[in-house]
Amino acid sequence: MTTTTERLERARLKIDSALEVVRSDEGASPVLLAVVSEFASKAQKAVGLNDQRTAVIELEQAGDSAKAAAEADPGASAATRDAVLDAHMSICIAKGKLEA
Repeated sequence: MTTTTERLERARLKIDSALEVVRSDEGASPVLLAVVSEFASKAQKAVGLNDQRTAVIELEQAGDSAKAAAEADPGASAATRDAVLDAHMSICIAKGKLEA
């Protein structure tokens, strides 16, 4: 069975990947880049926290902001939106399977 720590690490990898996609998208806005950068920063922090429940909640909030920014950015490519939405989904999955 996969642990929350492992799920957080997988989510961090997806979030880092999404950040790279945003960075390479010339049409992505500076706002989207800033929001996804913050999402990645929170993911890095979450992996090292002992309180996984708090880590997942904070990361989910950052993910919700990244998702909203990606959906609202008219210049972002479909690949960029998909990468951010995929990263957001990874943290939703981690939240849904929190250890009791």
